[in-house]
Amino acid sequence: MVRERGPSATRWAGVSLADRRSERRSLLVAAAFALFGTGGEAAVSVRAVCREARLHARYFYENFADTGELLGAVYDKVAAELAERLLAELNEAGDELSARLRAGVHGVLEFSSADPRRGRVLFTEGRDHPVLTARRRDTQSALMDAVLQQNAQSRPDTDPCQAMVSAAMFTGAMVELAHQWLSGALGDDLDAVVRHAASLVRHGDPRC
Repeated sequence: MVRERGPSATRWAGVSLADRRSERRSLLVAAAFALFGTGGEAAVSVRAVCREARLHARYFYENFADTGELLGAVYDKVAAELAERLLAELNEAGDELSARLRAGVHGVLEFSSADPRRGRVLFTEGRDHPVLTARRRDTQSALMDAVLQQNAQSRPDTDPCQAMVSAAMFTGAMVELAHQWLSGALGDDLDAVVRHAASLVRHGDPRC
C-alpha cells in the first residue's frame, strides 16, 4: 500500500476541499508525466504514480477511473502548453504566411525537444494506447482544420479538394517530421530543419 509521506495530518491544513482535490489531481498528472516521459507506458501504474506523487491510492481513484484516463489528462496538459506556445509564436510572427508557417513548425519541434518528455507524450510513446491514439487523432484533425481556415483566408479561390489534399499532406507530414526530429535523424540544427520544411510546404520556394 502506498502511503502519503510527511506530516499527512497537516499537509492539507487550511486548504479547501476543492483546492485539495485540484492540487492532488495536479500532483498525479505531474507524476504520470514524469513516469511516462522517461519510462513509457509500461512505467505508468496506479502504484507507481501514487508513489511518485507521494499520495495514497484512494486519491488516484478520487480523480481518475484508471491509468488510461490519467494519460489522457497528461496529454491534454502538454497539448495545451504547446497550443499556448504556438499562439505566442504565431502572434509574434505577424500576418505574413511564410513567417507564420516557419513559426508554427519551429514552435512544435522546439517545444517537443526542449523537454523530451513532451515529445514522448505528444508523438512517440504509447502509439498503440487507445486513449493517446484518440487524443493524437483529434489533435491532428484540429490542426488540419486550422490549416484549412488559414488557407481559406489567404487563398479563398483555392479549389476545395486541393485545399483538403494540401491540409491532409501537411498535417501528416508534420507528425512524421516531429518523429524524425525527436529521433535525432535530422541532426540538431533546428533552424535548418524549419527552413527546409517551410520551403517544401511552400511549393519548393527557397525564399520561405
